[in-house]
Amino acid sequence: MTTEADWETLVVAATGASAVAYCPYSRFAVGAAVRTRDGRIFAGCNVENASFGLTVCAERNAIFQAVAAGAREIAALVVYTSTPTPSTPCGACRQVLLELGANAEVLCVGDGPERRLFTAVTLLPEAFALPPR
Repeated sequence: MTTEADWETLVVAATGASAVAYCPYSRFAVGAAVRTRDGRIFAGCNVENASFGLTVCAERNAIFQAVAAGAREIAALVVYTSTPTPSTPCGACRQVLLELGANAEVLCVGDGPERRLFTAVTLLPEAFALPPR
């Protein structure tokens, strides 16, 4: 279970990451931070590209950084947008999160007072999975 102090650490990391987002096309800066099961924190921002399909969301950026460092289980994710109300992860990010954190808690925050808390599986019920080998 994620503590309030853990959430605040993740919110600060996600907010900081949004400040360096590369989003010249959408002008929609997003920051994300994940905490792995072993307590490490990784942050990421969205990185856009003129070839829009090559854009990477903040959530996947943070998750991929954790994986590159050897993590295999995400415990918590914060998504920050500089909007009055929180935004939730896109479908692609939800699918990636489920692969590495089906039980992860997901907190979405913006600049207003509202906070939305989910679990990864409630964000993407009936997600795609390969059959067992």
